[in-house]
Amino acid sequence: MTVASRPSALGQAFEAELERVDAIADRTFAGWHAPGLTYGIVRDGQLIHSRGIGTLRVGEDATPTPSSVFRIASMTKSFTAATVLLLRDEGRLNLDDEAATHVPELASVQLPTADSPPITIRHLLTMTAGFPTDDPWGDRQQGLDLASFSELLRGGLSFAWAPGTRFEYSNLGYGILGRLITNVAGREYREVVRERLLRPLGMTSSGYLEDEIEPARLARGYVWRDGSFLDEPMDGYGALASMGGMFTTVEDLTRWVAGFQDAWPPRDEPEGGHPLSRASRREMQQPTVPADLRLTAASTDAIPDVESLHYGFGLFQIDDVRFGRVIGHAGGYPGFGSHMRWHPASGLGVIALANGRYTPTTLLAKELLGVLIQAELAPLRRTRPNAATRAARAAVDRLVASWDDELAAEIFAMNVELDESLASRKAVLERIRERHGRLTPDPDALGQSLTGFHQVWWLKGERGGRVKVEILLTPEASPRVQTFAITSVPEPPHALRHAAEEIVAAIAGQGGAGIAEWPRTRPIGPDVDLAAIRRQLRAAEARFGPVELGPPIDGDGERKATYRLHGARGHLELALTFDPDAGCIAAISLVPTKLLPPDLD
Repeated sequence: MTVASRPSALGQAFEAELERVDAIADRTFAGWHAPGLTYGIVRDGQLIHSRGIGTLRVGEDATPTPSSVFRIASMTKSFTAATVLLLRDEGRLNLDDEAATHVPELASVQLPTADSPPITIRHLLTMTAGFPTDDPWGDRQQGLDLASFSELLRGGLSFAWAPGTRFEYSNLGYGILGRLITNVAGREYREVVRERLLRPLGMTSSGYLEDEIEPARLARGYVWRDGSFLDEPMDGYGALASMGGMFTTVEDLTRWVAGFQDAWPPRDEPEGGHPLSRASRREMQQPTVPADLRLTAASTDAIPDVESLHYGFGLFQIDDVRFGRVIGHAGGYPGFGSHMRWHPASGLGVIALANGRYTPTTLLAKELLGVLIQAELAPLRRTRPNAATRAARAAVDRLVASWDDELAAEIFAMNVELDESLASRKAVLERIRERHGRLTPDPDALGQSLTGFHQVWWLKGERGGRVKVEILLTPEASPRVQTFAITSVPEPPHALRHAAEEIVAAIAGQGGAGIAEWPRTRPIGPDVDLAAIRRQLRAAEARFGPVELGPPIDGDGERKATYRLHGARGHLELALTFDPDAGCIAAISLVPTKLLPPDLD
């Protein structure tokens, strides 16, 4: 049985994608050994779609809903880290304090080397204290009583690394942070989190004690063994609850995810009602230490997913070559698997909770979020030029149209003349105007900015061709242009354009065996490896096709031209060299490329 809910008036496109999301969830759940699953789609802090599959408790008709309560395991770490930052913001601790200052049992811990620095709170938050990875041992320490935990710390600890040198996932470190919170705040960890975070955020279904949860809403945890589900007893609240002991719901986690989404972009408006400042919520989401580099592919003809993982404060940062930055955390426990992730550039997020031992909800949440981002249903936040850069662009456009010495002296920084004389720059612009004629903004080319002080834009010439302009401003109080680059891209000759069109047709699958025949209709020079070109075309067809031919982005108007090819599955750059004497293509380059990724204002 399944239960789904969503607000009305999402739009037909979004409704269609949510149906696709549900189909993916059905297919994935069918391959799991988990009794139940509930998931939600978050957009700009609102739960726009939720659904439950299976059951909360084996043998009962209890379909999960967004208000069903699951244990979320290591997703708890984000609540622990946020509580530490609350105490930091109040001046009650510093992140670079020695942890032993607040957890005295650590004073007797012998460090791995004589030159090791002391363990700090920052080391614990970022999992760089040097402790060896403790999954799955740590998952079984959830209910460890406080006296035994103190004894464990006083008895000494093992180290895989010197503190501060390397990330290694540590449940123990977050257990220590729980003790630190208790000691600094003067109240038990669970009560501090409840009073400082859960209640102010309205997360009324969240907590650390099983007996506080209405039994009808509680998901029991299970393990699949010998063809049936066995009940996984849940540890009670103990010393390591701070690393994985929270119970919560999709509805409550929506409020939690919304707080992190709301931290972007930085802005002047009032803070709102969140107990943790926007700046501290952004700080939690910043990559602090490298954690992993992942390369995966579904098949040999698929584009590999390349992800660079970092760890911040209780959250992972995943830099994806397709989507930019994704932030979140997983949870795995005896009886449970959970995941939350969000994409700041689009405002989209996914929450997934299941009640099977270590259910791989991460893979499901990753696929669902990827589908929604690729559908481009939400406008992406991109880095925008600031007011000074916009004013500088307007001035540069005037210079490009008609050089003015006084205007140049006004807008250029002192290094511009030193890097290349203004007389030389003026002469270049005159040649560009002679070649292209009157230049106007290209409506089909989006401007790009790496920072607020940088901008690239394109102009179209009335006689054909395009011109690329790039500026970068100085860090002065009144910024001036320190980089002024202008590139002329003349209209390529017909032979190059025709060759590019044929290659696009081949990648679109229109050639079939004609891919191999292309060289006979468009001769290729002796230095071109025909077999290699055929392989590249076939690989591009499998991985990217179909693609559309974009405008030229480089070239000399006679022999060379580079085109960008746009596809739903990625982009390529096609560089061609034409030999007019031999009437053939003398060189070909076809490589995947990455457009400027979505980024935040």
